[in-house]
Amino acid sequence: MRIEARSLKHHLALITQHSVLFAIGALLLALCSSGEAQPITKIFRIGYLSSRDLTNDSSRSEAIRLALRDLGYIEGQNIAFESRYANGQRERFVELAAELVRAKVDVIVIAGGDLPVQAAKDATRTIPIVMTGGGPDPVAAGFVQSLARPGGNITGLTLLVIELAGKRLELLKETVPKISRVAALYDPKNPASVTEVKKTLPAAARPLSLIIQPWEIRAAEEIERKFNSPTKERPDALYVSTSALLNTNQKRIASSALKKRLPSVFGRREYVENGGFMYYGADVSDSYRRVAWYVDKILKGVKPADLPVEQPSKFELVINLKTAKQIRVTVPQKILARADKVIR
Repeated sequence: MRIEARSLKHHLALITQHSVLFAIGALLLALCSSGEAQPITKIFRIGYLSSRDLTNDSSRSEAIRLALRDLGYIEGQNIAFESRYANGQRERFVELAAELVRAKVDVIVIAGGDLPVQAAKDATRTIPIVMTGGGPDPVAAGFVQSLARPGGNITGLTLLVIELAGKRLELLKETVPKISRVAALYDPKNPASVTEVKKTLPAAARPLSLIIQPWEIRAAEEIERKFNSPTKERPDALYVSTSALLNTNQKRIASSALKKRLPSVFGRREYVENGGFMYYGADVSDSYRRVAWYVDKILKGVKPADLPVEQPSKFELVINLKTAKQIRVTVPQKILARADKVIR
């Protein structure tokens, strides 16, 4: 009986030990399950610096947000935006870039040309910067060492806005063969805009038998005055260079061209959507997806220096037929057949 008693005690001890171990295991499992159900997610902060105002930039910023959402970044859950808008005031770029650096964002997206990129570059050498593609060749501008190997904290897209100036002029002439004098609207305080109008366009205009007539715009209130001022040699078409000042006032420019019945061509698609005549350039919807791709790679730890700067692979021709009718231009069928989008 003593042996049986000792055996019983031994079995009871083993049962108690197993019960304790089971309870501990169940507790650990519960803790692990609870942790998996409610993971601690880092919220990445995206700095967004736009050369335009909120209204004129909304389609671009929203498209980038949607592209990021497709990659799993949901605002308020794992991503937050610190947005700054220069409202077309080039002198604000330095101040706004500095604000984003002080906000300690994880990456800065530049929705503009060379001036805001330069401001961000001067403000930080460590925070990654993603270009959305406006402005000149980033190598020539000194933003990256080469397209294949950027070498610093800047990468992103180059949309060949200036490089395509000649093609835009060619399409305009092919669409409206009778034109001979083209007014080129530009901001003299924007170096890329000056290069486009003073060098790139005249070189492209000569073989087309076109004369480029530079029109300086230094402030928004000068736009209507420029279109309405009497000139000895009235232009019969309009080319609009891209800059923060002009892009912010795209509706006023498109409206003024419409009133003067000037066939117009632009380096930004939004102008045509706001009443301009013709756009030729990179496929903007594709470029927004690529911007999101760069942000995603950087947030996952890839260095900007190791992400080659991309040139556009898709281009589009957009024609506004409603505007064509108002300015009494008949678009040739061969041009319409080449158009990627026709606004009717």
